[in-house]
Amino acid sequence: MTNRTMAIVAYITLIGWIISYVNYRQSNEKSAFVQYHLTQSLGVMILSIILSVASGILVGILPSLATLFYIVSLLPLVLMLMGIITASNNAERPVPLIGKMVEGKFSL
Repeated sequence: MTNRTMAIVAYITLIGWIISYVNYRQSNEKSAFVQYHLTQSLGVMILSIILSVASGILVGILPSLATLFYIVSLLPLVLMLMGIITASNNAERPVPLIGKMVEGKFSL
């Protein structure tokens, strides 16, 4: 798997992230590009889990705002698509909103 492919697959669900991570760890030449996108996609997945839990709790408390919470829950999907576009362009730009926060936080 090429570095670009590993970076793109990292954004496609948790299974894609695991596949990219295993391929990255088994490769002889560790690419900073792949590591950067693995970190960014992990940050997006953590945000997705947090938003999902918070949305579930808040919908239980305020059911009248359910539509708003479901729209906000689409944010991780948009961030993943932006990450895929960035990875396919061979660029290392942070994902909006959370990209700067997760840079350098995880040691892969």
